[in-house]
Amino acid sequence: MKKSTLLAALALMMCLPVLVFGQAKVGTTGAQFLKLGVSARANGMGDAFIGLANDASALYYNPAAVALLEQKEIIATHVEYPADIQYEFIGVVWPTPSLFGNIGLAGYWLHTGDMPVTTYEYPRGNGQTFTVADMALGLTYSASLTDNLSIGLTFKYINQFLEVEKAVGWASDAGIYYQTGYRNFTLCMMLANFGPDMKFIRETYPLPIDFRFGSSINLIQNESQKLTLGLQASRPNDNLERFNAGAEYWFNDMFALRAGKKFNYDFANNGFLENDEGFSDRKSFNDLTSGYSFGFGLKFPVAAHKVQLDYAYQDLGFLDNVHRFTFDLKF
Repeated sequence: MKKSTLLAALALMMCLPVLVFGQAKVGTTGAQFLKLGVSARANGMGDAFIGLANDASALYYNPAAVALLEQKEIIATHVEYPADIQYEFIGVVWPTPSLFGNIGLAGYWLHTGDMPVTTYEYPRGNGQTFTVADMALGLTYSASLTDNLSIGLTFKYINQFLEVEKAVGWASDAGIYYQTGYRNFTLCMMLANFGPDMKFIRETYPLPIDFRFGSSINLIQNESQKLTLGLQASRPNDNLERFNAGAEYWFNDMFALRAGKKFNYDFANNGFLENDEGFSDRKSFNDLTSGYSFGFGLKFPVAAHKVQLDYAYQDLGFLDNVHRFTFDLKF
């Protein structure tokens, strides 16, 4: 396939989701933890990361980019959410020349602290406690079809626990990553969380399926500085279209600054659905994850290895702010 034909096909596929106007259907899907970002670096850029996923967090953001990683890599993230909710992520990637690609493993764990069991007789607790946890394990395979084009596929096993009850299911992600060769300009697409409905006790619910597409480009690239712009749009099955924009600036490949923003757009009413508090003024609490984010990163060698530490701050409007910390080791 000629390069021009491939670019035209990618551009058309990127535009299709925008042509289908969405509706806000918040609360109609389960396993919402699958939508939470797993990288402080990506979150610092407003999660506009599908076209820039050049580390092990690509296991979540775009499995097709895993094929481009040349070293073994371990990444781990810790997130502090309001109400004593915590989120952990760990991913491992290693090249497998014998399989003509790279493989990776990822673990996701959203959990709470102990909560008191309350009843009508004991509204403040009867002395017993319970916990809530969501977990997923992912296996990824990614390969380069040409020097410019790679694909990736992830299979995820999902478990959700509430006291003694649980729900079990599976989902898959599929991604495409295309490099144009000009200033690291990329065009990418991904279908996330595609799978059958899950069942909790007697009720069933669909997964948060999301079609994402986007790109990134180096606006500045020289020996000492690099400024990358990332853009992303998504079409979830439980919300309006989302647009993400972010930038990352590296100095001497040692220190990075990042900033980003998330938007929801209502095509029917021709307007962005956010006010200054970070949530919808026409759709009640349309998306609490919208808002500004900022971050920074440090990269340094340790013996023969490369270590990167990233931090991100996210504004959740009237809720508490969220802090993310990521550790990345290449060896």
